Amino acid sequence: MGERIDLDAVRSRVDAAVAAQLERGSADLAELQPEADDLLGVVTTLLRGGKRLRPIFLYAGYRAANAPDSDAVIALAAAMEFIQAGALIHDDVIDASDTRRGHPTAHRALEATHARHAWDGDGARFGVAGAILAGNLCLGWADQAFDECGLPAAALARARGVFDRMRTQLMAGQYLDVVTSVRPWSEMDTAARIAAGERMMTFKSAKYSIEHPLLVGALAGDLDQAARTALSGYGVALGLAFQLRDDVLGVFGDPRVTGKPAGDDLREGKRTVLLAHTLDGLTTDEVAYAEHWLGRPDLGPEQIERLRALIVAAGALDTVEARITELVASARAALAGARITPAAAAALDELADRTTARST
Repeated sequence: MGERIDLDAVRSRVDAAVAAQLERGSADLAELQPEADDLLGVVTTLLRGGKRLRPIFLYAGYRAANAPDSDAVIALAAAMEFIQAGALIHDDVIDASDTRRGHPTAHRALEATHARHAWDGDGARFGVAGAILAGNLCLGWADQAFDECGLPAAALARARGVFDRMRTQLMAGQYLDVVTSVRPWSEMDTAARIAAGERMMTFKSAKYSIEHPLLVGALAGDLDQAARTALSGYGVALGLAFQLRDDVLGVFGDPRVTGKPAGDDLREGKRTVLLAHTLDGLTTDEVAYAEHWLGRPDLGPEQIERLRALIVAAGALDTVEARITELVASARAALAGARITPAAAAALDELADRTTARST
């Protein structure tokens, strides 16, 4: 198939499919109103944003097999957004984050609901409980979107195994992130810190964000094994580059673009590959300064700017940028060896740029 895949049009169609799934979910909650509106509200707010990258990768994988465009595959792709919403809601609880995509996180929004009604008990605990349930609701709706998308049963049966593995590995990958955040770095050298970080990124982000969505689509479309292997190589390499870019944006990104406060990853003290390279390139006094301020909720603009300067001076930013460039090149090399439709190959080449751009 030689026609171009319009990625922005796919995104718009996914938006509509997400809205349709929310309507189905809302109908199922009708008997639980008005209380269920609290959960529906935080989920709907979150799902209004996002780049829809995972659904777009799923769609590209499906079209790579020369499978025809349809509303059914768009509905299948929308299932990815509900998994992402559930993961983000739970991730924000774990990280105690205050904002997501420019809005209060689900647990903070529900905490505010508790305060607005002057209900009994601890508002923060109520918010966390509600957010966990909202995230679980999203995961249930992901299953519904998958099962009811309208593709033939045989197509869904081919894709189901990877769809399930993706969610299983995502949850364990999230746990790896939690473990990484508490395992003493003093017991690890720089190489071990970087290796642990890349392992966590592989399962929390790279496979889930790119490789597995691609394979779910490719299997639904009945793409052959050799091409799927090539897409896996593309997906893992690009997924790592995508997460490294996200880590850079978590420190240097514009809040108007990222939807999170400036330097939020520094305030959370995230043990990223960027941070591992930074600590390796600092003097003893600079390491002491960084370790004193990293992970402190009272981290202010002055300290953020100082830490940013240390990251640059240590050569960590340049090192990570070079690694991103290397990974994107590896992804493109894998893509070049994939026997897929030209339209899908062109779309995946464009997505390599979109997912690793320095300003998104």
